Amino acid sequence: MIVAFSISPSTAADDTGSVSEAVAAAVRVVRESGLPHETTSMFTSIEGEWDECMAVVKRAVDAVAAYGPRVGLVLKADIRPGHTGEMTGKVERLEAALRRER
Repeated sequence: MIVAFSISPSTAADDTGSVSEAVAAAVRVVRESGLPHETTSMFTSIEGEWDECMAVVKRAVDAVAAYGPRVGLVLKADIRPGHTGEMTGKVERLEAALRRER
């Protein structure tokens, strides 16, 4: 499965509104997990089995919870048993389709 998620504390650490330190704590958890992952400006995606992905998401939420009393989580999952390498495979198939349309 692929899980795309975004986690942030409900309040910023200072008046700038920045939550980058809290988000960095979550991304650290993802990187240490060993699962294939990708971080963009809005979401982090991981790929693995259900239990391992959800365990990483929980640990990331716990890491962000250290920065405030409330945490927001947005999660989207593509559940496709028996398939691996889909984080890159899906993009490769899309790019191939775009090349064919030219």
